[in-house]
Amino acid sequence: QVQLVESGGGLVQTGDSLRLACAASGRTSSRLTMGWFRRTPGKEREFLAGMAWLGSDVVYAEYADSVKGRFSISRDSGKNAWYLQMNNLKPDDTAVYYCAASTIPRARMTSETEYWGQGTQVTVSS
Repeated sequence: QVQLVESGGGLVQTGDSLRLACAASGRTSSRLTMGWFRRTPGKEREFLAGMAWLGSDVVYAEYADSVKGRFSISRDSGKNAWYLQMNNLKPDDTAVYYCAASTIPRARMTSETEYWGQGTQVTVSS
């Protein structure tokens, strides 16, 4: 099993930046796909960004169109952690944000993702 814990959520204003962190523990294979989703009330969980391995030493990232150019995923392999840098935040970005990990080697993650964090609230005021 893999345990994931998010941190970094909070209340910000329109145009602000925020960085979310995800710490992984347990059976953290070095080849896990890493990513981020979010959910707003009444909606399905939405894929935001993912990072997967392409070969032995190369990772590639995919982003949802809704956040491309504003959000960026990165990782710290030494800490089994990854991050979501969110810039130019908008009220529509208000949601619960989840980090995710998967054994499926595809950066555009889906609901088939096996491991989820508990979620962290991000609220963007206008």
